[in-house]
Amino acid sequence: MFSKNREYRSFEFNQTDEMRIEGVPIVFEQPTVLFEVDGIKYYEVIDRNALQGAKIDDVVLNVNHTGKACAKTKNGTLELDVRDYDVLMRADLSKNASGRELYESIQNGFYDKMSFAFTYTETSYDKATRTRRILKIDRLYDVSAVDFPAYNQTSLQARSSFD
Repeated sequence: MFSKNREYRSFEFNQTDEMRIEGVPIVFEQPTVLFEVDGIKYYEVIDRNALQGAKIDDVVLNVNHTGKACAKTKNGTLELDVRDYDVLMRADLSKNASGRELYESIQNGFYDKMSFAFTYTETSYDKATRTRRILKIDRLYDVSAVDFPAYNQTSLQARSSFD
C-alpha cells in the first residue's frame, strides 16, 4: 500500500497457541471401589455397551464438575471417541480463559485424572460381589478434570504440538 510517498506494510500473523489436552474420562469393564463401610467394599463397573444410544453430542469439559465450561462438543473444542475399552477425550483449551487456566494446571500437575457426570436408565446389582453395573447411560453431561476420581484408571495430560 502506498500513500503520499509512504509505504505501509500490513501483515497477518497467525499464531497457533496449541493448548490441547487428551484424556480418558470413562473406562469400561474395570471395577472401582465406590465406597467402603465397616471394611466392606462396594464396587461399580461401567458396561462396555453403556454408551450405545446415549446422548453425547452436548457435553462440556469442566473442573470438578463445576464452573465455566473449558471446552464443549457443540462448538468443536471437545471431542469424544467411544472405543471398546474406554472413552478418549481430546480438547482445545485455547478458546477461553477457563480453558487456558485448566491447561496450565494440567501442565503443572494439578490435574491428571478425570471423571464424568451422567444419567442412566438401566443398572444391575450383584449382591455376591457387591458390584453395581451401569448398563445403559441415557445422557453424558460433562467430563471433568478432577482432584479425586472415582476411577483411578482414568488419565489426563497436556499435549504438545509434536505429539
